[in-house]
Amino acid sequence: MARRILVTNALPYANGPLHLGHMLGYIEADIWARAQRMQGNEVWYVAGEDAHGTPIMLAAEKAGKTSEQYIADIRAGHEADFTDFHFSYDQYHTTHSPENQDLATAIYLRLRDGGYIARRNIQQLYDPTRDMFLPDRYIKGTCPNCGTPDQYGDNCENCGATYAPTDLVNPYSVMSGATPILRDSEHYFFELGKFEQLLRDWFAGTYTDGKPTADSSVVAKLGEWIDGGLRDWDISRDAPYFGFPIPDAPGKFFYVWLDAPVGYLASFKALCERTGLRYDDFLGKDSTAEMHHFIGKDIINFHGLFWPAMLHGAGLRVPTALHVNGYLTVNGAKMSKSRGTFIQARTYLDAGLDPEALRYYFATMLGPTPVDVDLDLKSFEDKVNSHLVGKWANIASRTAGFLHTHFDGKLADRFDDEATAIWRDLLAQYEGIEALYEADEYAEVTRRFVAMADAVNGYIATKAPWVIAKDEARRVELQQVCTFAINAFRLLSGLLKPIVPITVAGAEQFLGGPIENFADARRELFGHTVNAFSPLFGRLDPKKIDAMVEASKESLTPAEQAREVAKAEAKKSNKTKEAPKPMTDTTTTHISIDDFARLDLRIGKVDVCEFVEGSDKLLRFELDAGPLGKRQIFSGIRAAYGEPEKLVGRNVVFIANLEPRKMRFGLSEGMILSAGEGGSDLFLLDADQGAAPGATVR
Repeated sequence: MARRILVTNALPYANGPLHLGHMLGYIEADIWARAQRMQGNEVWYVAGEDAHGTPIMLAAEKAGKTSEQYIADIRAGHEADFTDFHFSYDQYHTTHSPENQDLATAIYLRLRDGGYIARRNIQQLYDPTRDMFLPDRYIKGTCPNCGTPDQYGDNCENCGATYAPTDLVNPYSVMSGATPILRDSEHYFFELGKFEQLLRDWFAGTYTDGKPTADSSVVAKLGEWIDGGLRDWDISRDAPYFGFPIPDAPGKFFYVWLDAPVGYLASFKALCERTGLRYDDFLGKDSTAEMHHFIGKDIINFHGLFWPAMLHGAGLRVPTALHVNGYLTVNGAKMSKSRGTFIQARTYLDAGLDPEALRYYFATMLGPTPVDVDLDLKSFEDKVNSHLVGKWANIASRTAGFLHTHFDGKLADRFDDEATAIWRDLLAQYEGIEALYEADEYAEVTRRFVAMADAVNGYIATKAPWVIAKDEARRVELQQVCTFAINAFRLLSGLLKPIVPITVAGAEQFLGGPIENFADARRELFGHTVNAFSPLFGRLDPKKIDAMVEASKESLTPAEQAREVAKAEAKKSNKTKEAPKPMTDTTTTHISIDDFARLDLRIGKVDVCEFVEGSDKLLRFELDAGPLGKRQIFSGIRAAYGEPEKLVGRNVVFIANLEPRKMRFGLSEGMILSAGEGGSDLFLLDADQGAAPGATVR
């Protein structure tokens, strides 16, 4: 039976252009929606602009525009980017809309009438220079939880803690630099603590037929916040403010984070009004449809705590699942304007780079765990050129010409015995593709794609149709070889269709018919006539990548220059420090039991182990760490283990509390222990099979 699914991605804030960091999570959502459609499910994919708040009001003022005109201009740019990156939205809307005002007001009134809204005076930070109360994001200071400086007034980007702006240490106004002063103001609060049991039940799958609400690492983090005590959530802001007025509170407005997620529902409501869909079938409390949100890990507190509680308190259904992605780094570091790696989506397109190259590259790195993804620009070039051009398109380009030269484009009516055996192997690897897309396992999808393409290209190289074609007596064999190649190309095209839909549309034109779904891609084409083959995908030109980086460079402000100098000095200082010498002699240096206790040693079961493209030393592990969730670890043991797939299923010992390390291949979240001198003389520590993933090593 077909599922009914509502899909959303995080709403881009309407205060500037989209950059590639935004596109990471949005592309993940679009791939998932397309994959669900290919399985025959009813999918409605909606999003829109997050268009309220003081930052937008101030940006419009600076630009000499009304707030309405400002967000309209930003929206036009966003929609153009989404169109050119081939997004399949059914509705793209805005939170500054009648639908959203009606829904946000109705939800608030239901929460108020249900006894979930409290009113009380608070002391709020006020900018005496600008003569206005400051929004959370316009106050910075030191995090009260971890001590990290320059953190925003609502949550810490370093440790993820949420807090009130008044909790910041040494706060300052981002607008004027002035030290804010405290003033009294009556505010409205959503009493989140009344929904603790609802949230625990939601995490446990009570509302989703036992299915996980999110990746185990996300649920664990949300659980920590619940265990730490749920605080009432301030949902009001004082004038002047660009947003919706609270109906029973003159001079008060809904905080942007109240009406922003309601924007998902507003976008869907606009779609219903346009198409005749029934809104309550998807959003009513007893709805049997599904609602999936794709978000970044920086906003899981809003979507994992406040949002489901708001919905439930207002008599609406809770989300089915949260799909969470990590941050994007470029060339192993945070995106930088000075280095030209803070890249806007439009700059990427204007450089002449194919949007589906980025879609594919991101897919090779994405999984269900919200680890950071690195856009290594050299790896990007090499991987796209190798996989999409050298492996996939190469299959058709090497064989299609023979079909048209000798057989008028007609395929044979069967494979030979060798090809039949390989076809069975390909189908075995293709098995479960639907489930992999469902679970956000895009990296595994592309890994299988590469392995299958390599097998097909190996067969073509062995058969050498360019040699067979010279022998008139081998025409039957030639047609069968090319027929297998084209069928394999079609199978791989079906696998790739959610990721590179426009490129696959070109492949479908060549194949003479659409690939309707994943099952259809498995169907052999015998006796079918294909069209002339045209190149599907051009090789990435490194000059265009260089041009994109150059176009992304910006002159730094004096404050930014000062920060860059400080970073450089800190780096220089660290380099002058003498590195600790390893203990290579036989003398044992004693440590205390307290020193040993600081190490959190755990058992990890190897779910994935594979070579790291671009490294001759590393293997990439994905470990099942039980209650700790999934862990990605890069280990320099490739010389000792030349067949990494044989490590899958083993238990290993790893350090779970080692500080995560950003590498150009991704984030390494621990260290796997081994014995030996190094190189090929390394042996993984093992544990008996009875040891459960995540068990503590004592």
